[in-house]
Amino acid sequence: MRHALTAVLAAASLSSIATAQTVPTPPPAPLAQSAIGAAVAKDMDGLMTLYRDLHANPELSLQEVNTAAKLAKRLKALKFDVTEKVGGTGVVAVMKNGSGPTLLIRADMDGLPVVEQTGLEFASKVRTKTPEGVETGVMHACGHDTHMTAFIETAKLLAARKDAWKGTLVMILQPAEEVGKGARMMLEDGLYTRFPKPTHAIAFHDAANMAAGQIGYTPGYALANVDSVDIMVKGLGGHGAYPQTTRDPIVLASRIVTSLQTLVSREQDPQDPAVVTVGSFQAGAKHNIIPDEAKLLLTIRSYSDETRAKLIEGIRRISRGEAIAAGVPEDRMPVVSVKDEFTPSTFNPPEFAEQMAGLLKGHFPDGRVVKTSAVMGGEDFSRFYRADKSINSFIFWVGGVPADKLAAAQAGQTSLPSLHSPFWAPEADKVIATASEAMTVLALDILKKQ
Repeated sequence: MRHALTAVLAAASLSSIATAQTVPTPPPAPLAQSAIGAAVAKDMDGLMTLYRDLHANPELSLQEVNTAAKLAKRLKALKFDVTEKVGGTGVVAVMKNGSGPTLLIRADMDGLPVVEQTGLEFASKVRTKTPEGVETGVMHACGHDTHMTAFIETAKLLAARKDAWKGTLVMILQPAEEVGKGARMMLEDGLYTRFPKPTHAIAFHDAANMAAGQIGYTPGYALANVDSVDIMVKGLGGHGAYPQTTRDPIVLASRIVTSLQTLVSREQDPQDPAVVTVGSFQAGAKHNIIPDEAKLLLTIRSYSDETRAKLIEGIRRISRGEAIAAGVPEDRMPVVSVKDEFTPSTFNPPEFAEQMAGLLKGHFPDGRVVKTSAVMGGEDFSRFYRADKSINSFIFWVGGVPADKLAAAQAGQTSLPSLHSPFWAPEADKVIATASEAMTVLALDILKKQ
């Protein structure tokens, strides 16, 4: 999940769901076990072995070579037709079982440039360099290890129940979700032309504000557009003792930062949420030198494409307007660059979302499935629906907060770590068990025999 990290070693382009998930939800009803749940429970020892291995050996975005290989091997053993290296390190596993719908089930594989501080026995000790050359630890701080483990169990459960469904399964392991590129890369590499095109698509994400084992769903917009924007503010440098001979880019950049706040507070409809955050202000190297340039790094969040375009245009307008007011010449106007790691907003078609939620509510005990609010995090699962809006698409949450920690947070005794935190350690067995069961229930209904 993409999120602007505050940790020193984290990449500025990342984004997350958890920052917007601030109000803990009450614990669900006690776990009840269905036939599918019993099958998952029987497999749990092996699943936790896989989870610990994935957790201890994370790989950064676009580097998921070993992760993809070990999971592709498991899918082949389940008799899927497996294609590797789709869109980089992506894996596509197809199982045809007669005529019927085509269901895409997706899990993301990449870890984050975060030094793990959970204290877990199987904590990641992996060290590597980011593409920018920064040495860092690597951690599954967004729960993608739980996603992959539940994905493998779902594949196993469905492969063992071919007599209960009819159609085509397209199960994909996606790279580079954290940098907003993986889904696009797989689509550009022929996901919908080289392989059966889905009629339905489902996925889940662990949640750092919900009780372990609870399921959340959001009809309509569920997650936001995420843009990373750079503003290069140009001035004319000189001696700090003689500012009158300069055009100070630090003062100009400061004005831009202040004026940008009006995009949301004074130009945006309060009923249409948006975020404009300046996450980094880089300028100068010495006390008495006014630099030639200052650089601002922004994260922009919105839901509709119209609001996204309006915000980006506003950033360009305000940057240029403040530069003109500061007397900056035309050839030194600020340069606004929208990075290519754009993550489009995630939309659950409301009727389908309510249908899927109804299935889950009918399967799990009362209180296990709840409606949740949209968040300003981003998820590039959205691209699979946007590539063809006839697809019925649904992403849901599975809570991962242990009951004792949730209770302590509700009592004001502690605070909960968010996704992307070096301290995020979900109650993995409950996340995996719940997600495996939920995805299998949904898949069996979508692909049910008429």
